[in-house]
Amino acid sequence: MLNTSNNNTRKMIVINGGHFSSLDGFYDEASKVFMKDTDWKVGTLDGFDDILYGGFGVFENNEKIEILWKNSQKSQEDLGLKTTQKFYQNKIIQGKPFNIELIQQKLNDLNEGKGQTLFQILVEIIESHKNIILELD
Repeated sequence: MLNTSNNNTRKMIVINGGHFSSLDGFYDEASKVFMKDTDWKVGTLDGFDDILYGGFGVFENNEKIEILWKNSQKSQEDLGLKTTQKFYQNKIIQGKPFNIELIQQKLNDLNEGKGQTLFQILVEIIESHKNIILELD
């Protein structure tokens, strides 16, 4: 028998870049679309990665889902070079518990055109989950 499973069997979750212009705004949007009806809120990159495993939000562990990131070009600009530089600079200023040397290296890489922006980091986090298809719109 031919396996006819396709994307129609995947749950669609929409992140709308028009709803935010900062990393905190992204976390609010992610909390709303992934964790609705729960008290838990996304507040870190690791926390965002954690919810993508499923099981305590709008989809189950390893459930096949598709994420449609609307207005992704706006998000790419909003969470681009300047925002990422500020993100790392704030961590360096804050100090502990952050690894300042590692963060300084990430900032240096970014300034030399070798590092990832926050947008690229978020996309990489999503794509690291094999049960998730990401579509940038």
